[in-house]
Amino acid sequence: MPIVTIQVTREGTTPGASSTTPAQKAALIKGASELLRDVLNKPVESTFVVIEEVDTENWGWGGLPVLEYRERLAAMRKP
Repeated sequence: MPIVTIQVTREGTTPGASSTTPAQKAALIKGASELLRDVLNKPVESTFVVIEEVDTENWGWGGLPVLEYRERLAAMRKP
């Protein structure tokens, strides 16, 4: 019985959205289950998928809060 945990930041992927949509979550669940079936021969019906949405203020990267890290990265990429 595989258990897959997917963590994403709690932010919309489309304008006006504040989290991953139910359709996106369903696609993640289906895709992760099918991947385990195809790679490890695990039955889809025995695979559990948990999606955790993490507030951006609770996520860090490169020693910084993720939003600050993204701002610095974007500034470095400007010509």
